[in-house]
Amino acid sequence: MSQLNSVVLAGGGTGGHIYPLLAYADCLRRHNPDIRITCLGTEKGLENELIPKAGYTLRNVPAHQLPRKVNLDLLLTAPRMLKAMKATRNILDEVAADAVVGFGGYVAVPAYLAAWRRKTPMVVFEFNDPPGVANKLALKFSDNLALGFPHLPQAVPLLADGHVTGVPLRTSIATLDRAARRQEACAHFGLDPSRPTLFVYGGSQGAKSINDAVSGAAESLTNNGIQVLHVIGARREEPVVIPDNLAARYVTMPYLNEMELGYAAADMVMARGGSMTVAEVTAMGLPTVFVPMPWGNREQYRTAGPVVAAGGAIFCDDEDLTPSWIDGSLIPLITDRHRLSEMAAASAGFGRRDGDEALREFTLKAVSQNA
Repeated sequence: MSQLNSVVLAGGGTGGHIYPLLAYADCLRRHNPDIRITCLGTEKGLENELIPKAGYTLRNVPAHQLPRKVNLDLLLTAPRMLKAMKATRNILDEVAADAVVGFGGYVAVPAYLAAWRRKTPMVVFEFNDPPGVANKLALKFSDNLALGFPHLPQAVPLLADGHVTGVPLRTSIATLDRAARRQEACAHFGLDPSRPTLFVYGGSQGAKSINDAVSGAAESLTNNGIQVLHVIGARREEPVVIPDNLAARYVTMPYLNEMELGYAAADMVMARGGSMTVAEVTAMGLPTVFVPMPWGNREQYRTAGPVVAAGGAIFCDDEDLTPSWIDGSLIPLITDRHRLSEMAAASAGFGRRDGDEALREFTLKAVSQNA
């Protein structure tokens, strides 16, 4: 099969599932403007905000969140799972799907089951350690496993046979020439391109610990000639107070849609260690301070750990992130141009920009083998 005519993409709930899905959809459409792309979601997921706005068809199915432990018999016999699978099967039939590509999230479960029952080729994309429940289930039905990061086959036995494609990134980031756009980006934010810039964000929700520490170090940062571009989070209600009359610019905003401009302006990033963040900063070759979320299963430490080990980033535990830490550890780092250059090279060595194209080629191969 030289091209795909109809593809169903399943992934929702969080940006980590939706953003690579959208980047992949854009790639499919670049190659075939007439392709039929149908995205699956649920009524409550973030996909309802993002997918229609991006110009893609969204079909909601009655999927439900699953327990963390997969019980295959329970999943196959539960009445609500059967209902969701039937609804999804009807969609696959209606759009004459050539393939199903899943990006995780519980909406992917009925998609995987429906594809299995319909004998439709399915591709599973995973870039988390440990993999999510939905993708663990999918691997019982499909060997077509695409992985976002090169360390995953060695780190996770369940993923040992996966094929590393890289993470699909939005085109505006994957094609970004940071040096060529630095002047434009700095002008956009009112920053001085001759000063080092710290780009700070904590995801769409924001991160109070990051916001408090960086704003608390505003005077020290700017007194050392460092300007700050700080995305505080659109859903973060706590005010971020920045002192007046600082020695350099400190720009805050609730949300930044044009992330490529933030990366173009940045000399260093401070962020959480989620998979999309790791994929983007390494594709950009940006030195990064990862401040992983302090709860959960330490997933973000495992995701960002190989970049830190390679010398492209450093960790700061959430509990250790204070204005004093910034003063003693971050400021000497961001003002050391030689060290930043070494970190940038190490970061770029881990990243890649062709994840969307590689995943498309992998999907074409899976469909051809199934023909």
